[in-house]
Amino acid sequence: MCGIVGMVGKSNVNVALYDALTMLQHRGQDAAGIMTCHNGKMAQQKAVGLVQDVFRTRHMQRLVGNMGIGHVRYPTAGSSGPALAQPFYVNSPYGIALAHNGNLTNTESLSKDLFLADLRHVNTDSDSEVLLNVFAHELQLQGKLRPTSDDIFKAVEGVHKRVRGGYSVVAMIASYGVLAFRDPNGIRPLVFGERMSENGREYMIASESVALDVLGFKLLRDVAPGEALFINVDGELFTRQCAEHTQLSPCIFEHVYFARPDSIMDGVSVYKARLRQGERLAEKILALRPDHEIDVVIPIPDSSRVAGQALAQKLGVKFREGLVKNRYIGRTFIMPGQQQRKKSVRQKLNAIDLEFRGKNVMLVDDSIVRGTTCQQIIQMARDAGAKKVFFASAAPEVKYPNVYGIDMPSASELIAHGRTVEQVADAIGADWLVYQDIEDLIAASAEGNPEIPRFDCAVFDGDYVTGDVNEEYLRKLEAMRNDLAKSQRADGKMSSSQNSIVGIHNS
Repeated sequence: MCGIVGMVGKSNVNVALYDALTMLQHRGQDAAGIMTCHNGKMAQQKAVGLVQDVFRTRHMQRLVGNMGIGHVRYPTAGSSGPALAQPFYVNSPYGIALAHNGNLTNTESLSKDLFLADLRHVNTDSDSEVLLNVFAHELQLQGKLRPTSDDIFKAVEGVHKRVRGGYSVVAMIASYGVLAFRDPNGIRPLVFGERMSENGREYMIASESVALDVLGFKLLRDVAPGEALFINVDGELFTRQCAEHTQLSPCIFEHVYFARPDSIMDGVSVYKARLRQGERLAEKILALRPDHEIDVVIPIPDSSRVAGQALAQKLGVKFREGLVKNRYIGRTFIMPGQQQRKKSVRQKLNAIDLEFRGKNVMLVDDSIVRGTTCQQIIQMARDAGAKKVFFASAAPEVKYPNVYGIDMPSASELIAHGRTVEQVADAIGADWLVYQDIEDLIAASAEGNPEIPRFDCAVFDGDYVTGDVNEEYLRKLEAMRNDLAKSQRADGKMSSSQNSIVGIHNS
């Protein structure tokens, strides 16, 4: 999962891109990058680190131009390093830079085709670089000295025919403009908006609407599944549907965990969806345990706070902020190695004893993935003096890996995989545990936009919307994503042939 942004303005866009990336920082803390274009010349700054650490005044001074793209990176499959920071760039044809949020499921076959048939070289194990080269090849096939919007859209059509998986993309073609497109299932989010400056209309594309809000852009709409839009260097907007078969199937885990609550995705307010998650979970608790004994509801910050508030209100019990978060620690479920995750949880959260001592506490989290974090937090609650500790997950049991851009662990490392609810409760040390029902989770999101035909819920039900994920693929993914493999990769012990089984996905 990453954050992407693209902009065509009437003056330098570097500061606007920087500000947008800071608003998307929650989508990736591993690396950041910006590329701009002025008079046909590309300028770039990218490095490992947070947005505020990657860009300095000297960098901004050379990132000139009225169009540009940016990226914040979240390393899936545990891979990291400066070479994998985005945007990526190829000089042929025209000079193209690209940034990508998502994950391709046919990286291996695409890489082979690029080398054997397209005669293109891919320098990293990133599926984003593969995607860039596929697009560059398709655009080169148009055979134009000066490409038109029609040529660019035909190239995107070629990409959709060759590429599988979840992807939202922003790209910049030197001297011509900024392009954005979304996969035919609309798995990964992408929105665009406009604002009027002193010199005319400006456009921005971003992963989440919050990036538009803070910069004064009016949200126009989401980019439709399979749709592409192109904004030329003069600020003219062109759009076209570029895929033959489309069905909006957005990732529901965005509403559970990844997205900011103040974003709107595919017409759904993330904040309202999380409120409804909490209300429906409270209804389940009242049905299963009318005498629940809960004295206080305490959320595990930050993404469960909204659901926790709604749950407490529905139950008619107190809501308290009993856990204080260190905001300088990253999201722990993506960190390789159990020992590192355990250390991070202790550094990340601290309990306020007065809110726990002598009380029956209901802890609320957005989801339970490995169980490592909630196990330690439950123990923290007991150490702080809680009489009983109950646990509620605003999402159903996570039983399957994600293949569309979220680095879920391998299936064997998911605590709910192959376990009953009671067994999970025992493993994490809760007095009792309640999960959201998948029907209620879907309903909580669908109420925001009843026109969405389906959601990608594969991590909960194993139904992968692209239809190309089979047992063999998941076995290969298991080999790539387990903790041992990540540890070996970090130590440089895994061979490049192992890396390319399904591709080390970096978007």
